[in-house]
Order: sequence, then structure tokens, then C-alpha cells
Amino acid sequence: MTKPACLMALLLACCVAAQEKPLMSSKDVLATCERVSHLIESTATAAPDLVRASAPLSENVRQACLNLRVISPQHGVLTYTLLTNLRAYLALADALPKPQPTPAEVLRQLGELRDLAARWEAHFAALLEQKEFALRHPDRDNLRRYAEANRKLGPPQPGSPRVVFLGDSITDGWRLNEYFPDRDFVNRGISGQITGEMLGRMKADVLDLKPAAVLVLGGTNDIARGVELATIQNNLTMIADLAEFRGIKPLLASLLPVCDYHKDKNPAYEHTRRRPPEQIRRLNEWIQNFCRQRNLVYVDYYSQMVDSAGMLRAELTDDGLHPNAAGYRLMAPVALAAIEKALAPAARRRR
Repeated sequence: MTKPACLMALLLACCVAAQEKPLMSSKDVLATCERVSHLIESTATAAPDLVRASAPLSENVRQACLNLRVISPQHGVLTYTLLTNLRAYLALADALPKPQPTPAEVLRQLGELRDLAARWEAHFAALLEQKEFALRHPDRDNLRRYAEANRKLGPPQPGSPRVVFLGDSITDGWRLNEYFPDRDFVNRGISGQITGEMLGRMKADVLDLKPAAVLVLGGTNDIARGVELATIQNNLTMIADLAEFRGIKPLLASLLPVCDYHKDKNPAYEHTRRRPPEQIRRLNEWIQNFCRQRNLVYVDYYSQMVDSAGMLRAELTDDGLHPNAAGYRLMAPVALAAIEKALAPAARRRR
């Protein structure tokens, strides 16, 4: 059977299986990952040659499980990687001779592995359907994420200027109330978003909340997805234009550097290939120049967090991309100083 035919057969099998079992939750994905890896190691000892022959497949499954835990339990390519390696292992286990009689426990574990393979096929099919739906989703920009919170927020209070933090996962993971107590700082970050999606959320998640300022941190996911720098620049320009049109002070933040210092813990922590430091620097230079030309406040996280090699300082991150508590502690005074500068009277800003 040709490779395309094999893939089509797998997809058809997945579609049939998907009718029987639903999409697994992230918790179930991680639990079954661990179980699959354990069962492969255990059953491999049943045949003299199986441990050696299956070693690459076992390692592929282990790495896929690790990356699903770190990147996303619902990652399509990693799910397919685990599924194909699991199926290859079962085919290998069936092909190699086993001792006779085969221990009952080994047969039971192989049966459990086959059941798990069927469950992963159903999950993969449901995941494909979910991702296909997402491409045609009526809420492309995930406006529903904060819809209820926006309804409950209420208007800004006199003497307490509201600031919206608009961004991706770096903003989403920032507990603003802990770093800026007694401030009307509103978090509207959504993990994984690109600047085009942030632009689509400007009315609902920024303008309608009537803030005095909006602090925008976006662009790293655009770079990772191959979005042209000109497109990122256009999106940030339109975000600033919309804010200024409504009398809201736009603050544009530099992208954070990334690093590969923690890739020994996990290969997924090697970030410079998808987010080249040179592209980050080029975009940051544009943002800084744009702010200078438009008399906007530039929020310079980058220079505070970069090391002599041009990488995110190792102690400020646990995965090479997102700040840890130490990283956020360093970012907080930079953000606060920028906000106070933006909201100060014009005469003071010009000094």
C-alpha cells in the first residue's frame, strides 16, 4: 500500500473510531501517554529481540508524551507521532516470535495496548475534526474568552485609571493583581494569539472597557508561525490607531528574547529556531522607532531581560520562552514606569 493510501486508511479508521469514543481531555491524554509508554517497556521484555528492535519506537513515544505535556496535550502532530509509533510497535510485537506459551500478563498488556491504540485513533480523528472546525470557527479571535468578565467588570472608578494588558500567553500568565495590587489593571491576554487576533479583540476587550491606556505585548507567536514582519507592523499600527482614536494611550512593548538554555530538560525548549533572535531584534527596533515617531511610550522589557549572548537570561525563565516569577518581578517595574509616564501630563512627558 502506498504512503498516501496508508494515511487515508488510517484517517478512515479514525473516523469510524471517533463515532465510538469522544475527544480525550488533556488530563486523559497525559494519563494514557504515561500508560502507553509503561506498557511498551513492559511488553518489550516478552521477546528476546523486541527490546532492541523497538527501542527507537519506544523513545519516539516517550518524547511525544513529554512534548504533549509541555507544548499542548491537544497538539495534532504530536498526537499523530505517538499514534503511528504505537501502531508500529504493535506490528513489530506481532511479527517477532515470542516464547511459548506467552505469559498471560504479557498477552493482557498487549491487548490493553491495542485498546489504547484504538482510543488514540478515535482521539486523533476527533482532534482533526476539532481543528477543522477551528479554521471555520465563527469566533476566530476567541472573543468569548473574556465576554462574561467584560460584562461584569463595570466602569473605571474616578482616581483609579484603568489599564488593559493586551497580549498572548506571556500576558495571560501574568497575575497582575499580585504584582500591581490596588490597581485597575485588567488582563486580556490569550495564550497562543497573534497580533491579528489581538486586533480583532480591540473593541470588545479594550475599547469597550474604557481604559486610560492599553499595554500591548504581541508578535512572538507571529514570528513562530512565519507571519511577515510587515504584517505584524500593520497590526500593531492599527491597534495603536484604534486606541488613540478613542482617547486611549497605547503603550507598545518590546518582544521578550528567547533562549535554548533549558533544552536539555526538554527538546521542546529550543526556541531560537522558530523565533530567531535576529527577527525579534528587528521587530523590536521597528516598535521602538514607531513609538518615537508617534510620541508613544515604548515598554522596553527586552533590554532588561537579554544576556550578553542575545538570549533570554536563564534565571528569568523555566522553558526559554515564558517568564517565571523572577521574570515577571523584573517586568513589573518596567511596565509600571511606562504606564505612569504615559498617563502623566503632557508637559511632564516631554521633559
